[in-house]
Amino acid sequence: MTGTNARHGRNDLDLHWTPTRRVAGCSDDSASYWDFGDRKEDPIHRIHSYPAKFPAFITTKALEYAEQQGLGVNVVADVFCGCGTTAVEAKRNGKNFWGCDINPVATLIAKVKTRHYRDAVLARYFDAIRDEFRRIESSPEDHARVSDRIRYWFEEPNIDDLIRLDRAIRRRTPANSPYRAFFLCGFSNILKPTSRWLTKSIKAQLDPHKSPRGVMDAFEDQFALMRNACGRSRIPTSDRRIRIRTQNFLASREPACRVDLIVTSPPYVTSYDYADIHQLSTLWLRCASDYRALRKNMLGNQYGVKPPAPAAVKSLGATAAETYRRLRREDRRKAHSVARYFLDMDKAVAKCWRMLNASGMAVFVIGNTQYKGVRIDNAKYLANCMERAGFRDIESFPRKVSWKIMTPYRNARGRFTRDSTQRRVYGEEFVVAGRRR
Repeated sequence: MTGTNARHGRNDLDLHWTPTRRVAGCSDDSASYWDFGDRKEDPIHRIHSYPAKFPAFITTKALEYAEQQGLGVNVVADVFCGCGTTAVEAKRNGKNFWGCDINPVATLIAKVKTRHYRDAVLARYFDAIRDEFRRIESSPEDHARVSDRIRYWFEEPNIDDLIRLDRAIRRRTPANSPYRAFFLCGFSNILKPTSRWLTKSIKAQLDPHKSPRGVMDAFEDQFALMRNACGRSRIPTSDRRIRIRTQNFLASREPACRVDLIVTSPPYVTSYDYADIHQLSTLWLRCASDYRALRKNMLGNQYGVKPPAPAAVKSLGATAAETYRRLRREDRRKAHSVARYFLDMDKAVAKCWRMLNASGMAVFVIGNTQYKGVRIDNAKYLANCMERAGFRDIESFPRKVSWKIMTPYRNARGRFTRDSTQRRVYGEEFVVAGRRR
């Protein structure tokens, strides 16, 4: 997929494209190059739950694909790095990495996953934290600081235990150390099972019939899981530089380094409210006094978004502009948020182009979505953005969604299911790649 350099030409073009079905090195009768990996996922990826993370093998496939195209890769970036899947795999493949995410919970997980920990030190800190937890008591002042939102999700005994565990971690681990981050990451991952949050739901929903787990039992199991993952991890200790920042990619200045390959998965519009999903960790870890504050600069935010100017809608291109007009007939606020998402994606892709070294490559993983019967072709719009930014040799590869949790149907309560009578979602997504020429 090629065209004129739209950075110096039309700004409202609309590509008519067909997804590519093959990749160099793959035969016609083989499984799609992007569908499956050839090795078991490293256990470090499973230390903390995270919604919609793409399979770890995608990064390795992207590196192989880039090298097949003659690109030498030294520095990999992920500008929506989430919980650090790309960062871990870049390190495993001996590459330097730069990444950022607006969500502080995500970057905490990512930093922990890319560190190496000494097992004896982990065990010593865990024993100290457990002893401190048993010894200390919470105060009335501690409970007075607990927000109404936390009280909505947690029963009083578990609130008390979480206060004590949080304090024990902070008392017994050095401030700003990777070991404190390790245990706070573990603390974060026990919040949903110790609350009344509906298990395995991607929406914030209360389960009135749930029996929350005990805090220390859950924490002991979480520590065992994380310790085991660190011990079994195949990520080599190396001198590769891994930099992960908590920042809004669009609002931040250009990163200090240029990169050779970007592998990233932008948020899918209308799909997840990440601020809502991570509200328990955001509140308990004191990332924000109000988790909703994180929504403001997230792509696709629908809260307080103003209607786009007519010129902005026109700049989206014919298909995206028509999607906006159709959505307006169904839900004006949602239509405004989708328009903002499109405009932000255009800026993000242009900034990715500027990050790349000459002949560098960007590989995006994105899926199409739907809202009230209106199909939103995110993959096609992303390809349009890449064309406008100046990318060349743009190709789009459909891939089957291969996450076990991401089954192709979702019920009315937001749970994924294999029941084909329910609403179908995410059966297929796309890998969209292009070069800076």
